[in-house]
Amino acid sequence: MNRTLGCSLLMLPLMFGTGAGLSQPARAQNVVAEDPYDWAKKMFDSTEHNFGVVARGSEVTHRFRIKNLYKEDVQISTVSTTCGCTTPQFDRDAVKTGGELYVTITMDTNKFQHQKNSTVTVQFAQPRFAEVRIPVEVYIRSDVVLTPGSINFGAVAAGTKTDRSIEIAYAGRANWQITKVITGDPNVEAKVVQTARDNVSQVGYRLDVSLLPGTPVGNLRKQMTLVTDDATGGEIPVIVQARVEGDVTITPSIVQLGTVGPGSDTTKTVLLRSNKPFVIEKVECDSNRQAFRMPALGKEAKPVHVLSLAFTAPTQIGPFTEKFIVTIAGRPEPLYFTAQGTIEGAPAAQAARP
Repeated sequence: MNRTLGCSLLMLPLMFGTGAGLSQPARAQNVVAEDPYDWAKKMFDSTEHNFGVVARGSEVTHRFRIKNLYKEDVQISTVSTTCGCTTPQFDRDAVKTGGELYVTITMDTNKFQHQKNSTVTVQFAQPRFAEVRIPVEVYIRSDVVLTPGSINFGAVAAGTKTDRSIEIAYAGRANWQITKVITGDPNVEAKVVQTARDNVSQVGYRLDVSLLPGTPVGNLRKQMTLVTDDATGGEIPVIVQARVEGDVTITPSIVQLGTVGPGSDTTKTVLLRSNKPFVIEKVECDSNRQAFRMPALGKEAKPVHVLSLAFTAPTQIGPFTEKFIVTIAGRPEPLYFTAQGTIEGAPAAQAARP
C-alpha cells in the first residue's frame, strides 16, 4: 500500500455541500400514534436511571448518550428537572446526523438525604418539537460521609503511578466495618485504613487509591465499590476518574467531517501537543483515495503543531472513514487518528446547475 498517495501538499478552500432542507426525521414513519415523541426516545442509550444507595457528600453523576439517527440536525432547546436535588447540563445543543451529544445529571448529596426522586425533561426544537422525560432516583445515606466526594486524579502522564485518598466518616454502630474494596479496573489499586473508632458510634476510614503505570492513554471513569457489613444497603459506590495523557496528544482524535456532497471541499484542524518540543517527520493516509491534502511539514521542534487537513469528498456515496499515521522523530511507535463523515447527495458540479 502506498500511503503517500493519499496526502499531498495542496491546500483546498473551505466549501460545504448545500444538502437538502429540513423535513421530517428520516425514520418518521416509525413514530407510533400513541407516542408522538418515540422518534426522540430512540436516540437515547437509556431513558431512566437509578443511582442506588450512595454516601452523603459523594459525587453522583450520570451521562445519557444521545445519538442522531436521522438525516436532519437534532437540536436540544432545554433540559429541566422537577427536583432541586438534580442539576442537568448538556455538552452542546445541536448535532448532525450520526453525531452524539450527552446530557449529564448530577445529584446534590450534601443538601439532600434519604430517598430522592426526580424527573429530567429533555426538550428538542429540531427537526421538530419533542419531549423526553427521564425518571431518576437515588437514596442518600446520612450516616456515611465521603470527603472529598470522589477520587479524581486529574491529568496524569502515561506510565506514572499516582496516589489519591479520601476520608470516610460513619456515625451509627460502634462495630461498623468496611470489609472489602472492589476497584472494577486492573489498573486501579485500593485499600482502606481504619483511622478512628470509639465505643459509641463514630468510625473513620481512609481510602487510599493508586492509578498504576500501565493505565492506557485516554479518559478513565470507573465506579469503585466499598463493601460494608450492613445487612441492607451494604455497598457504597465511589467514582474514580482520570485523564491519562501520552507524551504527544492529538485533538481531536476523531475528526468529524459531517455530511457533505460528493466533490465538496472542507478543511479541518488537528492539534498535536506535548510537554516538550518535538518534530513531526510525516503524516500519512492509510488509503490511496487521495481525499486529503496537507501543507508541507517543517523541521522545527515545537510543543504544539497545527495540521490543516484539506478534504475533497469522494464520489462514492455512504459513510467515509480515513485513518492517519503520524511519525514523530525519535518516537519508536507512530500515533494514529481518524476522520469520519458521510457522503450524500449529488456531486458538487451537478448541484450548482440551475
